[in-house]
Formats: sequence, C-alpha cells, structure tokens
Amino acid sequence: MLWCLQIRRFKRRLEMEIIPAIDIQGGRCVRLTQGIADKPEYYGTPTAAAKRWTDAGAKRLHVIDLDAARSGKAENFKIIHALMQQTSVHVQVGGGLRSSPAIGHYRTFGADRVVISTAAVTARDTFKRMAKQHAPYMVVSIDTKDGAIAIEGWSKHSTMSVHDLILLLSDVGITRIVYTDISRDGTLAGPNLHATERVVKYAEGLMAPMHVLAAGGVKSIEHIRQLKQTGVEGVIVGKALYAGTLDLKEALAVAQ
Repeated sequence: MLWCLQIRRFKRRLEMEIIPAIDIQGGRCVRLTQGIADKPEYYGTPTAAAKRWTDAGAKRLHVIDLDAARSGKAENFKIIHALMQQTSVHVQVGGGLRSSPAIGHYRTFGADRVVISTAAVTARDTFKRMAKQHAPYMVVSIDTKDGAIAIEGWSKHSTMSVHDLILLLSDVGITRIVYTDISRDGTLAGPNLHATERVVKYAEGLMAPMHVLAAGGVKSIEHIRQLKQTGVEGVIVGKALYAGTLDLKEALAVAQ
C-alpha cells in the first residue's frame, strides 16, 4: 500500500493539469480582482470562452456561477447547462451548491465534478450528508485571505483554520481540494507558493491523502513551472489566459 502511495505522489508531480477558469456573472464571462464583484472585466460569453480553451487543448474547465455563490441559487444554470452540452471535455462546476439535490442536478446534466465551498464551513451536518452521497465527485474550495477562510462568494470570513478544514474534509471522504489565496486572485502578482506548498504537504500527509489544485495569481509560464514543483495536481488559471500573459498551449506542454 505504501509503495503504491509513493508511486501515485511521484506521478502527480510529473503530470499537472492546467484548468482554464470560466467565471459567470450576470450571464457573462468575467474576471474579478480579489473577488470584488462590482469591478468585473468582461470577456464575452461563457460558451465562447469554453470553445476557445478547448480548441487550445484544455481537457477540463472550471466553471463557477459567481451570482449563485452569493445567493445560493442556481442563477446561471441554463447558461452552464448549454456550455456543458457544447463541450466534450470534463467540466467541474461550482457556485452556490449547498445541498445534495443541487449537486445531483449538475451531475445529471454532465458535470463530472462539483465544487463546494460555503457549505463545508457553515453547514457541517448538511455537508457530511452531501459527502456521504457525492464525495467521489466533490471538490472543496478553500479560499483564504490573510490566513482566514472566506465564504459566501468571499463576502464573509470564518474562524475555522485551513488545517482543521482539510482534516474534516479528509475524514468525510473528500479526495480533492482547491486552494486559493484571494489576495493574489486576478492580480497577476504570482501565486502564493509557500502557502500552497504547505497545504500540499499537509493534505498529502494525512491518513487519507488528498489532491490539491492551486488557484490565484498566475501570470506567466514561470509560475506554472514553480507550481509544478509544489506537487499540486493541477492549476486553475483565469486572468492570465484572458489577458494574454500566458499561452494555454505552452502551459499545457510545460505541465506534462
């Protein structure tokens, strides 16, 4: 068993996924800076963005309903459903998913993973029931600013520590997390490499090891190389792709 675990970890460091982000607000593809909702940059339609990134070689998309993240309601479901129908790659969907029926809804319509955030912190009993039914398909997003976990579309903060949350997730069968430093998100200032590496080491060292996806701050191909060295399973990239500071095809080649 230990030998298999060591091989799996080594392989994960050799191969890293690059996952373009498609954030949806008001039905449009947007990028925010540090999650500030009233200062979006618009980049056309979500379906056009999906086609652009899949044509460039992406094998998975990270699609988030920003409106739903704040309201808890599937504000942009029809748009996301259309996007999933029009693409042949894997799609992980998040934003406002706080119940088993909500997860099942997106799973039925083609999402291969669902991204959970707020419910893991604020509704633990509900979250545990969700995990019991959907854990293999759940990715939990741990979004932090100044060390504190942000919830409800990054509009509020929790007193729960990052390590305590990771331990809770492992205990209920979650196998994958997204770690985001909000202060870097959308800034092109570079990822928080030290914090990311600490999260990876902690998550890998648990009795039930977990995969880590990194997000926030990526600007250049050098950042992709640096993140690969931390041992993350994948990198979610948004602003750098839309602003043109990072070429997706080049990033995919470096990640292999």
